Amino acid sequence: MRKAYLVLENGRIFEGIRFGADTEPEGEAVFTTRMTGYLQTLTDPACAGQIVVQTFPLIGNYGVIPAEFASPQPQLAAYVVRENCKKPSNFRSEGSLDAYLKQCGVPGLCGVDTRSLTRLLRAEGVMRAKLSDTPEATFDGAAPINCPNLSVITTGAVSTRTPPDARYRVALWDFGATASISQALLSRGCEVVMFPAASTTQAVLAAKPDGIVLSGGPGDPAANAGFVAEIGIAARAGIPMLGIGLGHQLLALSQGGRTYKMKVGHRGVNQPSRHVRTGRIHITSQNHGYVVSLPDLPPSVEVTYINANDGSCEGLWYRDFPAFSVQFQPEACAGPLNGGHLFDEFIGMMKT
Repeated sequence: MRKAYLVLENGRIFEGIRFGADTEPEGEAVFTTRMTGYLQTLTDPACAGQIVVQTFPLIGNYGVIPAEFASPQPQLAAYVVRENCKKPSNFRSEGSLDAYLKQCGVPGLCGVDTRSLTRLLRAEGVMRAKLSDTPEATFDGAAPINCPNLSVITTGAVSTRTPPDARYRVALWDFGATASISQALLSRGCEVVMFPAASTTQAVLAAKPDGIVLSGGPGDPAANAGFVAEIGIAARAGIPMLGIGLGHQLLALSQGGRTYKMKVGHRGVNQPSRHVRTGRIHITSQNHGYVVSLPDLPPSVEVTYINANDGSCEGLWYRDFPAFSVQFQPEACAGPLNGGHLFDEFIGMMKT
């Protein structure tokens, strides 16, 4: 066992024991409150470049199950936990968390006082950090921590998946899509044509889609001006659109909205989103550090969901063209009725 340290930019140092890969990455230290689904957290592209702190104390107890992955491989910079289970127990397990992180080149740090670390991040906000073999680590201040390269995270080429009962064709614009988005569309009779983030609107429309889905993803949405411009062009085509996570933010920016960085963000599976018209609360899964600014929305955009904890924007409806978007992950809901209906609404838009 080797000691290592999580060094924060505010000077605080947290000691732990290394597992996973033997590297010293730098990134933004964030925490997630989800009690289950550590494999989805590890492989969620929205975690790209982040040092993720898991608040639940025991991680790795059911091993590594590839069928549960959100994407083919982890994108996070490092993983920090209280206790790393070395002997997982699950009939579907294909190995330990330690071995998996070694294979993927992702370092881990266990034995950390994650309760104290989380309280610090909640009080002072997420911040730059480095996992290091020495507590005297220095930072590369020139390296951005909120602008991961989406061209590395996104799909490399256009690909198509067709279900036996295909009735609609959906263009999935991949800014860091999870596998569950495709599955939600396929299960509803949609042929899914996935496009890389850097695709042009012309290329997307050439596929003659019945609808367009803008996927979630990592980083600062305002740092992707080129993607925002293309989405604005696509919106004018009048094809039904659904934005999810980062896609929700990019769509708002394309219509003159503004986004800002949150102090700690929403990362967990128990975020309450309130439907503005009905007052109904949906318990949602979220993983984001930026949010659409409510005061800066144009009059043609209607707010549909707000976060019941802090009042931030979680859903929008566009009156000038057929589109709506949500900040949360409707395909990864915490219950059977808390998200899938949004895909059904999208199907209804394509029908009409």
